[in-house]
Amino acid sequence: MTGSMKTVRFLMKNAALANVPKHIEHFSKFSPSPLSMKQFLDFGSTNACERTSFVFLRQELPVRLSNIMKEINLLPDCLLATPSVQLVQSWYIQSLMEILEFLGKNPDDQSVLETFVETLEVIRNRHNDVVPTMAQGVIEYKDSFGQQDDPATSQNIHYFLDRFYTSRISIRMLINQHSLIFAGNTNPAHPNTIGCIDSMCDVTEVVRDAYESARMLCEQYYLGSPELELREMNANNIREPIQISYIPSHLYHMLFELFKNAMRATIENHEASRTLPPIKVIIALGGEDLSIKMSDRGGGVPLRKIERLFSYMYSTAPRPSTGHHQRAPLAGFGYGLPLSRLYARYFQGDLQLYSMEGHGTDTVIHMKVLSTESVERLPVFNQTALRHYKLNLEADDWCIPSKEPLDLAIYRSAK
Repeated sequence: MTGSMKTVRFLMKNAALANVPKHIEHFSKFSPSPLSMKQFLDFGSTNACERTSFVFLRQELPVRLSNIMKEINLLPDCLLATPSVQLVQSWYIQSLMEILEFLGKNPDDQSVLETFVETLEVIRNRHNDVVPTMAQGVIEYKDSFGQQDDPATSQNIHYFLDRFYTSRISIRMLINQHSLIFAGNTNPAHPNTIGCIDSMCDVTEVVRDAYESARMLCEQYYLGSPELELREMNANNIREPIQISYIPSHLYHMLFELFKNAMRATIENHEASRTLPPIKVIIALGGEDLSIKMSDRGGGVPLRKIERLFSYMYSTAPRPSTGHHQRAPLAGFGYGLPLSRLYARYFQGDLQLYSMEGHGTDTVIHMKVLSTESVERLPVFNQTALRHYKLNLEADDWCIPSKEPLDLAIYRSAK
């Protein structure tokens, strides 16, 4: 009996796997439904109905998964064939199949709702290592085909990874909101938190937390760290603290990365000095935007290299080991800045970097003040996206300067 049951399960799983391309084709025809910060907050605070959330997510998650899975298949064959990318693809297929099992289930059955939360948590944990595993796939691809790589392929891979990692942020956001609201415990220290969103996120507190964490790392490695000079400018009410509806973990992620970069640059640029210039942070709240500017005196970066700082293909960081029992640190792949920019852009903000070689770097995080304007920025698979993967770089329509200066003597002798 046990053997026959295993056989039935095996056949059912194979049949389900065979239908995966049909499901991807079906759900990728729908565009994802972006939610605003206000929608997340209103749903979680006033009418948090688990049944409604379940019905929405069992449709929306397959749509978001399928849209990006269509794009995975457009990657260059040699990247798609790497063991790491194959592993990531298998995680996505498995997660899609598990969610699809809930399509025909009764939303009024409490046991179904409980199983759904458990399934979401399994999916979230399965995808914990998606970023380093995909990064490892890019390394495997570069090791095998780096010399043959062309600019058009690099551009397509970068375009895909921006969209892929944004999609992952959004899927985790939906999963976290549902599981925290309907299965999590409220945090008495943060009574204004709804899921992972703090409706009164104290920006100054997050800045200080990120600085202290980065300083601790910096002092362990360099035995010293620059001080923090922090200023606040609330244009709406000078006496009020600066607060915003935001996800503290996203803001912390961005700031921690920027502080690490600023501290490392400051210390390495002032090795011969007895004192370190401070890292200056200004938080400014206006009518539309909340901006955080971080300024360091770390020597800056040449203009020619600025674009590379946000590229997944040009990392100069030493490669971390990716053993089974050791999670690879993101910084080891040089993904800190590009991922931080995706977090900023996810709710219609941005992260911009301005550098003066010989002096230092200013980095600015922009966020939307109004929760109605903080709307998810989601990739959608359509003909426009498809064209991006099929484009080849054409000849530049601007003259490319020669590395050797023009010898005008040739023209003089011809007169």
